[in-house]
Amino acid sequence: MKIDLTDTTAGKVNKALVQGRRAIGTPAVGMVLTLVIVTDEENAYDALKAAGDASHEHPSRTLVVIRRVSRSPRDRTTSRLDAEVRVGADAGSGETVILRLYGEVADHADSVVLPLLLPDAPVVAWWPVNAPVDPAKDPLGALAQRRVTDTYSSEQPVRELSARADAYTPGDTDLSWTRITPWRSMLAAALDQVVCEVQAVEVEGEEFNPSCELLAMWLADRLDVPVKRSLSSGPGLTAVRLDTSEGAIALDRADGSLATLSIDGQPDRAVALKRRETSELIAEELRRLDPDDTYASALRFGVERLNASASPAAEPEAPAAQAPETSAAQAPETSAAQAPEASPAPAPEAPAKGEPAVEAAAAEAPAPEAAAKEPLKKRVKSP
Repeated sequence: MKIDLTDTTAGKVNKALVQGRRAIGTPAVGMVLTLVIVTDEENAYDALKAAGDASHEHPSRTLVVIRRVSRSPRDRTTSRLDAEVRVGADAGSGETVILRLYGEVADHADSVVLPLLLPDAPVVAWWPVNAPVDPAKDPLGALAQRRVTDTYSSEQPVRELSARADAYTPGDTDLSWTRITPWRSMLAAALDQVVCEVQAVEVEGEEFNPSCELLAMWLADRLDVPVKRSLSSGPGLTAVRLDTSEGAIALDRADGSLATLSIDGQPDRAVALKRRETSELIAEELRRLDPDDTYASALRFGVERLNASASPAAEPEAPAAQAPETSAAQAPETSAAQAPEASPAPAPEAPAKGEPAVEAAAAEAPAPEAAAKEPLKKRVKSP
């Protein structure tokens, strides 16, 4: 059932929801959360389809916020709210409200969404595209306990990961992280089968794929070993190879559907590792509403630190290589400059009356040796 409302208010939308439930004979509300989708007109259909499929596992009230662009100055000063209410079979296993905001009301979408939230139910905000830099400080993100973004849809996905790390707040998550859940599970299970020590890791995948970077950062953070990032033609993440003390472990997926798990000393095994749809990713994120500490730790590891750990440390070796040349070149100058400064051995004085001449000579002997060794000690300590 669909109910169209033009130039309406949040109160009228609530009345339309009650009217729709009574019309289809389900007056009770059996939904577990409110899903707020913030998108544009171009991506609204795909986001609605994914949310509708996920609602079969998580019945929810889905609020789709679409900010319409006003073309003329007069339209920008005119506020209007159009709504489309869907209940029953048209809304999956919950309720759907599509909100189109025009003019100044588009800057205050939170005031429209707030009266439509389910009482005493968690709120999840999802940005399929054009997510804010800091989702927790966004007016709509502040209403949610869980905030879902997707760095894969940004123009510069790898750089977006650094921005997400700087602005991370408990409750933030990313569908690029959700995409690698089967990979993380499979790699952890493979390491449980072999008692070994991981020495190095290589992650292979297509360029500008944030899931590859997140998996590499997770491995580097958890294993504390160098991780190399290699490029392939895709699709997506294609292979992970681990060098261990007991041999190599490889998880290779060339076609985006079926992977091969190889462990030294064991037969190769075929593993189902297909690329999942957006509806499956959203359904997984809705299963847990608490902060994902593992994602936070991997994200804060940093792309820059990942690249630095994989590259050879050539810069620290440069001063060590130049040190012998500098000291060797300066050695003659130092000794020549310091030679005149060395105090000459004092002329032997006549022993005091009653003092043996041998004891006086023994006391005078160490003085020239100490003067000769002193410049050498300075040259050794100076670098």
